[in-house]
Parts: sequence; structure tokens; C-alpha cells
Amino acid sequence: MFTTIPLLCRWVSILLVAVLASSPLTGCSPNQFKTEAAQVPQLISASLGEPTTFNYPLNDSAYSVFGFLYDGLLTENGLTGKLEPAVAESWQLSENKQRVVFTLREGLKWSDGQPFTTDDIVFTYNNIYLNEKIPTGIRDILRIGTSGSFPTVKKLDQRRVEFTIPEPFAPFLRNTGGLPILPAHILRETVQATGPDGNPKFLSTWGTDTDPQKIIGNGPYRMESFTPTQRVIFRRNPYYWRKDAQGNPQPYIERIVLQIIESTDNQLLSFRNGDLDDLEVAPEAFELLKQEEKRRHFNIYNGGMETGTTFVAFNLNKARNSRNQPLVNPIKSRWFNTVAFRQAVAHAIDRETIKNNVFRGLGELQNSPIYIKSPYYLSPQEGLKVYDYNPDKAKQLLLGAGFKYNDKNQLLDAEGNRVRFTLLSNVERKTRVDMAAQIKRDLSRIGMQVDLQILSFNPYIERVSVARSYDCYLGGFLGGGIEPNSGFNIWNAEGALHTFNQGPIPGEPQLIGWEAADWERKISDLYIQGAQELDEAKRKTIYAQTQQIAQEQLPFIHLVERISLDAVSDRVQGIKYSALGGAFWNLYELKVSQK
Repeated sequence: MFTTIPLLCRWVSILLVAVLASSPLTGCSPNQFKTEAAQVPQLISASLGEPTTFNYPLNDSAYSVFGFLYDGLLTENGLTGKLEPAVAESWQLSENKQRVVFTLREGLKWSDGQPFTTDDIVFTYNNIYLNEKIPTGIRDILRIGTSGSFPTVKKLDQRRVEFTIPEPFAPFLRNTGGLPILPAHILRETVQATGPDGNPKFLSTWGTDTDPQKIIGNGPYRMESFTPTQRVIFRRNPYYWRKDAQGNPQPYIERIVLQIIESTDNQLLSFRNGDLDDLEVAPEAFELLKQEEKRRHFNIYNGGMETGTTFVAFNLNKARNSRNQPLVNPIKSRWFNTVAFRQAVAHAIDRETIKNNVFRGLGELQNSPIYIKSPYYLSPQEGLKVYDYNPDKAKQLLLGAGFKYNDKNQLLDAEGNRVRFTLLSNVERKTRVDMAAQIKRDLSRIGMQVDLQILSFNPYIERVSVARSYDCYLGGFLGGGIEPNSGFNIWNAEGALHTFNQGPIPGEPQLIGWEAADWERKISDLYIQGAQELDEAKRKTIYAQTQQIAQEQLPFIHLVERISLDAVSDRVQGIKYSALGGAFWNLYELKVSQK
């Protein structure tokens, strides 16, 4: 699973809701945490994976700490999706929508007590996000127009900062308002200095081997400790800016314990034992938990269809690595780059059975990369192409593309090569493993031999997005909400999350002969046009075209997305649940009662 670039409130929800699981704990026992919880207001949650970095711009994992550590200039209401003040108390947008001035709140401080000013904002953008020497996917969503220019960021005074852009850019306010700001007084030297390799020292700064208490942020919490493979502990940031109507400092919850527990199979045991305060409800656990809801004193919240996507993606990359070796076996690459082959696979996967068996009916068939509740979503009724389960149609497509069958009903290509490839997935989610097993069975019915390779999350990510050495993978993107441009780093041909045909990334080993297909460039261009267009009706038409091309070419064969279900202990008060924001988008105002 990969992340797009939503606002920070969503990151907190991802961390606390979307990745719950359990396994035998080591080090500190749950009873110890319960004892400590009696002393301070505390919430215990869990993550399927551990953070891979404490350096936000370099992060490419769904499992991170940043939603706790940083606030953006603006925040997104988890119920309505509307922008609201955060670090900036107000903003003024020019009539032509190409200039915005943010005014910071008075007296802002970093978690080390140092002043937070517009100097930090200018530094974060000009020296980090827009610095070509720093390989970050953030630049993808800040690029403007066909020229790929970036905002100009200028300090007006200690509390006002100005962003200007050379042409209209519809997501301008949402994108600039939602990104974390980093501390100039800590990181400026690391950007200016270079290491032995000639790269900025920033690239090796704030790794997970850094003392967590030295990571400085402006969010509701700061890190107290990190024990690899076990847990991250956060303490309330005493310098956090939020206060309630009575002037009391927020957040109210003093301590967050994020257990690193890498299996959804055991998450039910931990939650039922009372060792976790919340749980992402897996489809196979829903019936049991629903029966226990009142007796065990928790509530199951239903937010409707999740904002993310789940899919199978073939590796379309025709490039060679720095050792001049093909990333994909050339024989397989010819199959994968044949659109009829991908369409045949789409028709051969029985998504209804996945929905009913794997998701226990608690999911919906997915056909678009855009969130179903987004105003830019194109429905099948409006013309979006849909691939119903039809093995006979799949075989017709393959035969029409030059494939053939032997007397054992095994699929061969035109040269007589057996069609056999490996499907890569991650082990942490039982639904993923079950989906992979069914896809293997489904594709065997049209003569394909699929081998499964199930890895833990971080090696899985490395194979897909760094080494690029895979045949196809079963994965997903956490949703960016209602604004399609939050996925531009996926659909930009040179984007950092263009995983089905990942191009060169600054700072990585050379790729030889990488190229993007015409349809990839077309989608990329349409995303640029969609961001340039301010008329909502015209934007919808543009993003409709992107969805139509994506469903015709199938770089992602969309499957089933789960219904957003979360179980939260009754002792957590103030939950305002939605699929968009999750259970903890308003973490700062939640309270916990003592058991």
C-alpha cells in the first residue's frame, strides 16, 4: 500500500485506524500500559508496519509518524472535506486565484519551544520541497501547468507569507495549505552541507536511528521513544497551539502508544483482550464483533466505502537497470504491455466472489481510481468501462492478441512460451493474501500459471518502488480524498508513485531506456489540464477522460474496496467518524475515560 498526498488529519486516521493488528508483544506488557493509562490519559493503537524514516519528505511508506508530529497551514474537516484554519489563522486568495497570503497565529512554537515563523515556511518550500537535490514526491503535486513550474514562496513579515503561481491551479490552496512545515533552525544546516557522496546531508538526516526526542515538529504530539519492531510512544506537545473554548490546552489525551503489530490475523485477539482501544474491523471479524459490541463496550463505526483503491498492476517498465539488465523479463514484458492481455486478466478475475467471500459482502466493486464520493468520479452509468467476470471473453481477447492454448488448456504466447508469472503481495492483511489466492485460481481457468510471492510490507515496497523487479503486484493506494490532483504523483508519467512504469528518480541508480506510452502521457497531460481549469463542470469532464483512458488501458486492474469499519472503545469520547477522516481526524479534541 502506498500513500497519495492528503491533508494531515487524514494521516492521523491512517496511522490509528487503517493499520490495526496484533501479535505477541515483547518488552512492555499490555498490563504495564494499562497501569500507566491509569496515571495519564492514554490511547493505545497499533500499526501493521514500523516507520521507515522520521524524515517526512523522504517517506514513501503508509506507516509513518508524521500525522502526530506536524500541522499544516490548513486542515481538512474529516466530515465535510472543507478546508479550515490550522497553523494559519486566516488566508486571503486573490481574485484570479493565483496569489494567496497566509497569516499565522500569534505565538506559535515548535515542540522544542523555539518560535515558529514564516521563515520556516519559506525554508520548507524553497530549500526542501522545491530543491531538486532532494528526491521527494511532494514536488509532483506542486508542479503547475505544462511547464512544470512551482509556486513562488515569499515572506511578507513574521506572520504573513505569500504564495504565487504563474497560471491558474485549482488545487493550489488545498495543496499548499495541507503540507507539513519543517523547522529551519534544526534542518537548514543539513540542507546546505553535503556528505561524501556530494548529496545534501539532509538525505541522511532523521532516519529511524535518530533519537526520537530530537525530532522536532509543530503537531499535537512529539515522539518520546521508538523501539524497532515493537512500538512508538508519543507525548502531548506542551507548545501545541490549539486550545478549547475555555482556554484549556489540547490535545486532551496525554500519551499515544502505537504498537507495531504486523498481522491482521491476530488483531482481533488483542482488541478483544482489551489491549487496544481501536481496531480496523476486518471483514472476517465483523460478525463476531457485532455480537460483542455492547458486552465488550465498544462501538463499530461505518463510514461507507473507503477512499482508497485496491488493484492488480502489471510491471510495464521496459527499462534496464544500471547493470544493463532488463527490469522485466523481455518475454513477460511483451505480454504485460499488450492491452488485450491486461483486459483479459480483468475479465478473468471474479470480483463478485472476492467481494462476497473475502470481504464477506462488506465491500464494493471498484472501477475508478477516483473516490466514489468525489464530484469528479465517473460512474459506469455515465460511461465508465467495466470489466465483468467473463472467462470466455478473456480467452477471446487472448486469442485475438496472438496467444494460443495447448492440449492441456495451458496458455502460450505466439512463440510457444508458457504464460507464467509471479503475483507479489504483502502478508500483513489477511484479505490481501486471500485475494491473491483467488486471483491465482481465477487466472488458472484461462490457462495462466500464477505463482504467489507474499512478503512483509517493507521488502514488498522495496521490490515495487525501488528495485522495480516484479511481474505484477496486488496493492493499493490510501485515498487522497475528493481532490483528484492529490493522485498526480501516481498519474504523472514521471511521478514518484507511477509504480506500474516507474521512471528515473533523482538520487537513485540510472535507468536505461525508460519510456512512457502515449496514453500515459495523455493522462498526465489531462491531470495538468484538470488542475489548470477552475470551472468545476469542465474539470469534471477532464477527469472523466482520465478515468476512461485508465479503464481502457488498465495500468491498474481495480478490484474491491472495503467498507470503512472501525471498532473504538467506549472510553474514547468525541468520535466523529467518516471514511474520509477516519476515527481520529479530530484527535486533538478527543478524550479518554479511565476504565
